[in-house]
Amino acid sequence: MEYHALMQAGELKPDTDQANAVNELERLYHALASYSQSGIQKSNWLTRFFSNSAKKKPSPKGIYLYGDVGRGKSMLMDLFYSVAPLTMKRRIHFHEFMLEIHANLKNWHSLNTQQRKQEIKNLSRFRGGKTDLDDPMPATALRIVNKTSLLCFDELQVTDIADAMVVARLFKELFEQGVVIVATSNRKPDDLYKNGLNRHRFVPFIDRIKETMEIISLNGPIDYRYDRLKGTDTYFYPVNEQTTAALSTAFFRLTDRSIEDRNKVPSGELIVQGRRLFVPKSARGVAVFSFKRLCANPLGPADYLAIARAYHTVIMVAIPQFTHDNASEATRFIHFIDALYEHGVKFLCSAAMPPELLYQSGNSGFEFKRTVSRLMEMQSDNYLAKGHGRVNAS
Repeated sequence: MEYHALMQAGELKPDTDQANAVNELERLYHALASYSQSGIQKSNWLTRFFSNSAKKKPSPKGIYLYGDVGRGKSMLMDLFYSVAPLTMKRRIHFHEFMLEIHANLKNWHSLNTQQRKQEIKNLSRFRGGKTDLDDPMPATALRIVNKTSLLCFDELQVTDIADAMVVARLFKELFEQGVVIVATSNRKPDDLYKNGLNRHRFVPFIDRIKETMEIISLNGPIDYRYDRLKGTDTYFYPVNEQTTAALSTAFFRLTDRSIEDRNKVPSGELIVQGRRLFVPKSARGVAVFSFKRLCANPLGPADYLAIARAYHTVIMVAIPQFTHDNASEATRFIHFIDALYEHGVKFLCSAAMPPELLYQSGNSGFEFKRTVSRLMEMQSDNYLAKGHGRVNAS
């Protein structure tokens, strides 16, 4: 496995927890190799959806990796995903996945009865039986099952009741239809949606996770993410070839990629309130944006919140000095930094000036003082050692 190659290259250090996780991932790899994707028999899917008596081949147990930030959860999942012997597989950040699900549910409610019937017909060959056309969950789950046998989620967390109720129902159906799930989380299953409203309705989902997934703790002694940032600069100025190159080097170090593979780094996108937000470069939870893309365009707090939830590290290139002429850009930058700070996102950037000189003139001077303070704190070891996610999120 590629994990052993990284060990031999010195990129990783001996870690008992990681070794245990690798053993479980190899177990799942071999189980998937003999797991027929037709085990999810889609032709009769909706019949089985409404029948508890249907018999089907048990699917392999998935894996739930949890532990502190920087322990290698995402790295191990990505290595596993890259070699998983299935074609119908998908790797996605959990927040992005939930945005898609809520958009699908909203779209279902916009359809009339005939359109809903046609949607069900398009998704399956089901003809008989009764379906509740007011319930969007069957079609939403079926859409996933038809395309995916293996789902890999990064940073699974549930922070509000809307997500909690959707997750509980949707994943129940995905598990029953044989979809195999591998997930990473900063929280053990029992701490998901902790102290949340009506949490008792969510508890059966936690029980189902324990039944259908191997629960693996990753709390080894090494915080690899912090180890790669500790003692290094995160704020570079001015904007020139040298500072841009420094950010590029940081990106490749954080994502375990070779700089020779710069042309192979994928782009990405986030769904924000039905819109697609393009991410120029993203890998292993690290995203790269230019200042112009995020702050010179008409984006807002919802966009910045989606970025903060989806990525543990953000690199921004070419932040200008702020004056009356780019006051709206300064306001967007304030909102952007607020979102990153409140979610513990690591921030690397190149800028025209040091933080205290970024704001030259305009109407947002008082607000920008908070931004300067946060930019300074975000360079500190204490901030860099923080986990990713909203403080006190459940």
